[in-house]
Amino acid sequence: MSSTNFSLASKVKLSNGKLMPQIQLGLYMMSGREAKAAVRWALAAGYRGFDSAQMYRNEREAGQAIREFLSNNTEGVTRADIFYTSKLASNSTSYQTVRRSIRQSVEACGLGYIDLFLLHSPYGGPEARLTSWKALEDAIEEGEVKSGGVSNYGVRHIEELIASKPRIAPTVNQIEVHPFNTQTDIRAACAKYGIVVEAYAPLARAMRMRHPTIVELSKKYSCTPAQLLVRWSLQHGLVPLPKSAKRERLLENVQVGGFEISDTDMEKMDGLDEKLVTDWDPTDAP
Repeated sequence: MSSTNFSLASKVKLSNGKLMPQIQLGLYMMSGREAKAAVRWALAAGYRGFDSAQMYRNEREAGQAIREFLSNNTEGVTRADIFYTSKLASNSTSYQTVRRSIRQSVEACGLGYIDLFLLHSPYGGPEARLTSWKALEDAIEEGEVKSGGVSNYGVRHIEELIASKPRIAPTVNQIEVHPFNTQTDIRAACAKYGIVVEAYAPLARAMRMRHPTIVELSKKYSCTPAQLLVRWSLQHGLVPLPKSAKRERLLENVQVGGFEISDTDMEKMDGLDEKLVTDWDPTDAP
């Protein structure tokens, strides 16, 4: 497949052999009602990956929209075609607390299982991180979850988890990545261990849409700034999670198959790194 052909059908292979959509819809900061509408529109447009979390308080509505689509669609789309992610709100030194929390997420979405479950942050300290991972491993072994991963993990947290010789390796680290915060050290650590990097806030929460370089390159490639930023993520092998609660933007943001950013322009965009944090940055948590 030519690298210019990125679309909602594009997939990446995780280290456990499972396939994951390479462009997914982020459901961060959406009310339950907004999430339900956005998931419905996105499914109709061809999205198959959805990124929720306990903290987002929209697991139930996201799952409901997916279930309704599966029971009514005429295209033969089944549960196996959907990739649904959720995340643990708080790591805990109590194994039972985490196991119970994962089960609650599975029940909330009503999808039978969760495709990817992440530890949302490294907060809580080493014991809580490793205890939470053990609980996640057991949820995977018992079929509640298909793949496990982490989010907002810095290099030290990744090394700590790998050094603990986990029974099941993390498949994903979801971090903030865009040209204004390229996270090269964390991405290198992930590459070393075969961990796929998901990019949240790939549009830098619209904080740099009018940056001269972004404006200039958007004109050059006849695309929107959002499309340019999504395309940058994809060409770096990342899995972007562009978030939009607007129907037209959901469609527009992912129309990135018609152009390819040159190596020179990719380097120019990489050079925009200013360590911009658009929300929180737990990657150096103790």
